[in-house]
Amino acid sequence: MTLRSTNWLASLGGRPAGDRLERMQRSPQWAGGRFHNAVPTRTLAARDLPSTVRMQVTGKGVRYPTHLIPVVRLSKDAFADPPASGLRVTWLGHATALVEIDGARVLTDPVWSERVSPSALVGPRRFFPPPLPLEELPPIDAVVVSHDHYDHLDMATIRALSARGGAFYVPLGVGAHLEKWGVPAERIHELDWTESAPVGPLTLTLAPARHFSGRSLKDRDRTLWGSWVLAGPRHRVFYSGDTGDFDGFAAIGDAYGPFDATLMSAGAYSPAWPAIHIFPEELVRAHQDLRGGLLIPVHWGTFNLAFHDWNDPVRRITAEAARRGIVVAVPRPGQVVEPSSPPPEDPWWGTP
Repeated sequence: MTLRSTNWLASLGGRPAGDRLERMQRSPQWAGGRFHNAVPTRTLAARDLPSTVRMQVTGKGVRYPTHLIPVVRLSKDAFADPPASGLRVTWLGHATALVEIDGARVLTDPVWSERVSPSALVGPRRFFPPPLPLEELPPIDAVVVSHDHYDHLDMATIRALSARGGAFYVPLGVGAHLEKWGVPAERIHELDWTESAPVGPLTLTLAPARHFSGRSLKDRDRTLWGSWVLAGPRHRVFYSGDTGDFDGFAAIGDAYGPFDATLMSAGAYSPAWPAIHIFPEELVRAHQDLRGGLLIPVHWGTFNLAFHDWNDPVRRITAEAARRGIVVAVPRPGQVVEPSSPPPEDPWWGTP
């Protein structure tokens, strides 16, 4: 199945109103008609457009793979037996990962579409097809969404998952998009920072991040963004969502850690937007602040979203992790990883 977001107007999503908007306005993060980061943060603005276009034209980065990505093809049979350790992570590309933890399955920021764009014709296109066809996805207990940017919240994928009967856990305001796309209200759970929700044996908590939101020029920061803590009776996993560096990682680690694994958004950084996408060396330090065990980079190697080499994130992360004595796994797309016994180093992302 190839998913395409063909209705660009619908893909813009919904606008929060009524009780949803009132709840947003009660959030400590809300002021002046929009959400704010915990620390002052400069995000992309119209004044950044000339320098961004210049980098787009003159940049020298190798922004696309020069060899085929070694994808591990999966079917639902790969998940027929539970993980021996109780925790298993499968990176499916970009920020999408299937986390099997203490008897439950959680899917992060699911994107199966060919492009991350409101259009099926233009916008960043996949380097490789999804390792696991959506129709082969096993039953999911929870879908967690970090924010509403197109590379994290994909209308076609959400509609397909909703048809399967899934439950969705999202930051404040994001539920308006899901309702617009036909997800029943009773299956949408909206959280503010530090709020939690039970899912079977798990507790899901929306934690802070340093980023921004919006799907058009008119809705900047009108929905919340965040990271996710997945806590079971035996294991804990942290998913960063998109974030710049900030001192909140240590506080999250103190409140919810230690973590058996951290899934850290690793790519699409630039000096043009230093506060909203973390740099590789900062990322490794943030993993330590979180009291993380195994570091698994995500949000890289799938779409061309920045001006650095496509594999620059993991080159720099693995080098910095080695310097700090941090255990890192860079799985092939579709490769199953159990954090208790991470796979040996496999620099598949290097040029042969």
